[in-house]
Amino acid sequence: MPPNKIKVGVVGYGNSARTFHLPFITAIPDYEVVAILQRAEAPQPGSAEGGKPHCTVDFPGVRHYREPEPFFADEEIQFVVVVTHTNTHPVFAEQALRAGKHVLVDKPFAGTSEQIDKVIQLAEEKGLIATCYQNRRWDGGFQTLRSLMGKDALGEVKEAEIYYDFENPGWLHHLDKAPFSPSAGMAFGLGTHSVDQALTLFGRPESVTGFFRNQRGSDSKNEDSFTIVLQYRPRSELLVTVKTSIVSPLSKQVKFMVRGTKGSYVKYQQRSTCPQEEHAAARKSPLDADFAAEPASLDGTLTTVDEFDGSCQRYDGEIGKYTGAYPTITGRWMGLYENVAAAIRGEAELEVKLQQSRDAIRVLELARESSDEGRTVAWR
Repeated sequence: MPPNKIKVGVVGYGNSARTFHLPFITAIPDYEVVAILQRAEAPQPGSAEGGKPHCTVDFPGVRHYREPEPFFADEEIQFVVVVTHTNTHPVFAEQALRAGKHVLVDKPFAGTSEQIDKVIQLAEEKGLIATCYQNRRWDGGFQTLRSLMGKDALGEVKEAEIYYDFENPGWLHHLDKAPFSPSAGMAFGLGTHSVDQALTLFGRPESVTGFFRNQRGSDSKNEDSFTIVLQYRPRSELLVTVKTSIVSPLSKQVKFMVRGTKGSYVKYQQRSTCPQEEHAAARKSPLDADFAAEPASLDGTLTTVDEFDGSCQRYDGEIGKYTGAYPTITGRWMGLYENVAAAIRGEAELEVKLQQSRDAIRVLELARESSDEGRTVAWR
């Protein structure tokens, strides 16, 4: 057990904090949650049950703050985790940094790339870590694809398609109720995951083409579906497509389709992009032995011109290639928080650099510009 735990303060106590952050933070011995900022008043002892979840009930030993000022003034807090509405993300990030605390913000980090630029500058001035919760880098399928590319199983990638389809999600009606803003639709909601994966693998594109759509038949301008094409000319012939659709009546959804000069990798999904999402929503502990386990039926298919892994592939004479189901690496969202802890201690390089999350938001800004104007726009 680490001799000195990193003292954590969490801003927000909604479903995301309770489902996608606190279970992973508390499962790692490097951390100790010491404070939570939740606006709601603590329930009185002996009061009737049935109200909204409250941190004082779930974490009775943790200090409860209702206002930001005393929370950020708490000298024991070393690392702040912000899990609130997007429009408050950069404000709380700056407060944390000005108070001398490292900070992680849920995605999307902000509504504009310009807002993130200011946070990056402040973090550099303070010598503190500022990062974003890009947990989908630790999805099993993405980890597998990244590993295959790192081992040169696919050769030089020429085409990549990254999907995050979500058939008729129950929260679509929220898009109709919300006033239009560039960050209100699915591009910021789900695209921040997929675009981050694309940039992690391939870096900044030379140009962006976007198509923002409304497949639910609503008059709202908040998009529920999108297609973003990233072109990498003149550096290479690489073409990357990032896509989300709510109309996808398939038994299995495509997640990755990647083609290279030596091979290809195709991965499917069911319901969510990684079983960690379903397991976390079901309140399973990330320390459970079967947490994040995915059925072998969802293993991706690896096809290569030369044998890459004889235990997984067999030569197919009809196509003249080696092919077979390739085992999926078990996803581990805990890996993000483990990396941040190591970076805070100076033991490892930070995996999710805020500049990368900033670039992902910039891609979305350029994609909307492209969609609105009906043209491809250069990276700038």
